[in-house]
Amino acid sequence: MTSAVPFDPPQRLVRALAAQPDAEAVAVAQAWLERTPELLGRWLERWELSLERVISPGGRSSVVALVRQADGSPATLKLVAPDGAPAPVRAAREHEALTAWHGLGAVRVLRAAPEEGALLLERLRREVSLRSLPEAKATLEAVSVVRRLWVPVERGHGFETVAEHTEAEAALMRSAVPLDAEPLVAAALEARETLLAEPAPAVGQVLLHGDFRQGAVLASSSAPGSGERAPWLTVGPDPLVGEPAYDLARLARDRLHDLMASTGAAAAARRRVNKLADSLDVPRERVRLWALYRAVESAVRQAAGGGRADAEMLLEFAAWL
Repeated sequence: MTSAVPFDPPQRLVRALAAQPDAEAVAVAQAWLERTPELLGRWLERWELSLERVISPGGRSSVVALVRQADGSPATLKLVAPDGAPAPVRAAREHEALTAWHGLGAVRVLRAAPEEGALLLERLRREVSLRSLPEAKATLEAVSVVRRLWVPVERGHGFETVAEHTEAEAALMRSAVPLDAEPLVAAALEARETLLAEPAPAVGQVLLHGDFRQGAVLASSSAPGSGERAPWLTVGPDPLVGEPAYDLARLARDRLHDLMASTGAAAAARRRVNKLADSLDVPRERVRLWALYRAVESAVRQAAGGGRADAEMLLEFAAWL
């Protein structure tokens, strides 16, 4: 009989799942949270793992635990929560993306049961992300990582496209416009329509991380200078198929609090968009329009979940573009 592992679910995850706009999704997520002690115990037993600790505050879509395998080697156990889509669907997409990347720029999968929402991943240095570096250096490393992820996808892939993913977002944006944000929401929706109506040139449709940012790129566990792996590897993809500009759009607003506190923030934001686009030969205008859309979309979600201060900050960033 599997023994439950007593622990308190990370509060960041609890808040994120409770903030979903769909009441039914919230109920499903709550039921999953109540079962996590039993789920954790089940996977520790099935894969012969010993628990070191559950990571807290952790992420917003999974329970992540540091574990040891039977041979003593370190690993990371990830249990994916049902967040909008059922956990098996999300875990399957993440597993498929990580498998497609073969450890090139991304964490490796050691074992997987995506149909049950469980992934065993190589252990990275979770306490060290690109956010620990000076901004210029972090941006340079981020660009190096993300370009490795944009690989072609085979016909019949199981990923959502950017068009499909943003369709549901656009519906929410139309139904939950924050006070005084109507012009920006209208501009964001128009930007999406323009981008989808005019396919991206050159690279076209590739596999995207979907939530690429500095905090999702961690230091490798390889010894410095060993040449075995890249020094920085990404985790936590929400994979989509689409154009590279979509991934750069989220990266463009990294360290937003710091950016807003600086002098000439609006001009600095526009320079950042242009620099990212130029460094990867992606059209500036497409990065700008996706950055506008993704900032406004995030603002609408934040406002709907009660995050008024974050929503206002995101809308101000969007207005600069």
